[in-house]
Amino acid sequence: MPGGAVVHIVVSPSMNHLKKLVLVYLVDPFIGAGETLFLLLRTALVLPHLFFKRQETLTQMYLAGFKSLFVVSIVATFTGMIISLQTGLALLDFGQQDLIGQVIVVTLTREMSPFMTALILSASVGSAMAAEIGTMKVSEEIDALEVMSIDPIKYLVLPRVIGFTIMIPVLANYASTLGIVGGSLVANTQLGVEFDTYYTLVLEILKSKNGLKDIWVGNFKAYIFGLTISAISCHQGLSAKGGAIGVGIAVRQAVVQSFLFVIIFGYFLSAIFYR
Repeated sequence: MPGGAVVHIVVSPSMNHLKKLVLVYLVDPFIGAGETLFLLLRTALVLPHLFFKRQETLTQMYLAGFKSLFVVSIVATFTGMIISLQTGLALLDFGQQDLIGQVIVVTLTREMSPFMTALILSASVGSAMAAEIGTMKVSEEIDALEVMSIDPIKYLVLPRVIGFTIMIPVLANYASTLGIVGGSLVANTQLGVEFDTYYTLVLEILKSKNGLKDIWVGNFKAYIFGLTISAISCHQGLSAKGGAIGVGIAVRQAVVQSFLFVIIFGYFLSAIFYR
């Protein structure tokens, strides 16, 4: 420049704020999704070592399954009762209240049971996973494992992902059963539907081709939800930094992302298996 002048480029605060927004809301989610998928791939590669982690896997199945039975039972029963009451009142206007059993079976087995089970476990078990692994990360316990040549994926992630993924379909079927029972109570007491009529129709639907499809579609959804929630929770735990505050952020991110992906995947899986 003439006279040795120096040109200063001034970046306005609004531009810096825009860059941060782009980074947080556009770049970071894609990076996080890629890292989570890579974590699942690494977990799949160490799957042959599951036999040596069977005790820890059983412990995770106990925590995800038995420890969640009470909450799942209450939510599933009242969900079936609410569906029975609200849908039954609409059917009552047309004199078709006897069909309430069919509506409840389809709604629970295909959609509601895997969905609400996934949300319950992501808030309880998934958050606990993120907090546990995150605490180990910020306290440098995971670094210590790596120094001792112990793979954290094999030691921590594998049993949690497998145990959690196995138990969600089990709990989803359990929730469907309780929801059907709860719906029968409301159908009988509020809508005047006999138990024999209700359960006869329920069994006919379950034995039909469409009923069997609803069951396996619901179980497949629960399986995908289990993989998604456990992978996100473990990834957020392994990404925690900054002490106790960082662990809290990791837990919050794990729950929020799990909820979002369960809803998104639930829609696309419903669209794929609609026919």
